[in-house]
Amino acid sequence: MKKIIVEVGSTNTKIDECDISGIKRLAEITIRFKRNYERNNTLSQSDIETLIDIILKLKKSYDDIYVCGTSIFRNLPHKEKRQFLRYFSQKTGTSFNIISQEKENELTVLSATRFVDEPVCVFVGGGGSTEISFFDHVIKKYAGSAFGSTDLMNKFPDLANDIASTPLKSVLDYANTKVNVPDITAKIMILAGGGHETFARGSGIRYKTNTLYNDSAAPIMMGIETRIEDTKEYFAKTSLNEVRKRAQNPEWWFSTRAMSAIVLAVAEKVGAKYIVPTNISMAYGLFMGISNNSMTTDKLLLQ
Repeated sequence: MKKIIVEVGSTNTKIDECDISGIKRLAEITIRFKRNYERNNTLSQSDIETLIDIILKLKKSYDDIYVCGTSIFRNLPHKEKRQFLRYFSQKTGTSFNIISQEKENELTVLSATRFVDEPVCVFVGGGGSTEISFFDHVIKKYAGSAFGSTDLMNKFPDLANDIASTPLKSVLDYANTKVNVPDITAKIMILAGGGHETFARGSGIRYKTNTLYNDSAAPIMMGIETRIEDTKEYFAKTSLNEVRKRAQNPEWWFSTRAMSAIVLAVAEKVGAKYIVPTNISMAYGLFMGISNNSMTTDKLLLQ
């Protein structure tokens, strides 16, 4: 039987179809929960209804749907969180599970390192949080930050312009003050938790076949020098308008310069020599966790 996992983030909602044959990304939809919350100091009703509509449409084709939320939902005031969970359940007949930052990181790292045999740094980045782990068969060190690409866009809104006016170095310097990174050194940094492979393929950043390890969900890589050089190009010369014209989801590209800067800031701190950008989310870990009845979520009562 197929299971649908809907992971609702601060900016992007990922929909994955899971069964014993593997996991397939069905859609990635931009809903700017965090940005609109900061504007109104409450969840946007329009955003909530958009999400509910997505779930109701999925229920026409699938019986087994698991919906979870990450950073923005973790930080809601208790009363608003309870109201949202109750309303969502009433409208969809489906529970909304709020996953802790630590659990989100654990599940995503599990997903990204299934075929990795050497020590690596795993970068899990989103609109409202960043998690950095040192993985060597188990997670040995971890640091999380309630800071992501949306927060960086709030500081440097010109990063969404056709050409960014803020120099990359200024963005890197600021990101370095906001993102917590454990005291680690890793040759390989795996990017997960978002559309990092999509970004690499669509932004003009050069890449080659991943020869570091064999994982069909991690097919490409690049050296750090290439990543730095091409990120500078993406800030100073690449037309974001042209990139958006070619994209299936133009809105998704809004904060990609911000995310690419956070990636470089962390890569510098851990001394990474190779970057492996993936579209891996926590769906693999979620699917295995759900099957084993071992998921822990926010147990806030709906009554």
